[in-house]
Amino acid sequence: MIIPTKHTNFSESLLGFGGYILTQLESPASVDELWKQYQIDHKNKIYFAKHSFDNLLLTIVFLYSIGVVNERNGVIAKCG
Repeated sequence: MIIPTKHTNFSESLLGFGGYILTQLESPASVDELWKQYQIDHKNKIYFAKHSFDNLLLTIVFLYSIGVVNERNGVIAKCG
């Protein structure tokens, strides 16, 4: 689910997960680093919604498609 519905929490949507990913990209990071940080934050209840690795990849593709992040040599970074 890219956007939330009345039955889906914002944090459970890819749009909400994208917001979380952007906060983690204050400095560029690899996909593996983003996944590890998400798992730590989810375990420590910093980010409550449960997402799969596939959702992480879909979220990164979504953020790339709207021009918010870019990738170079396996590292994801915010644009501009």
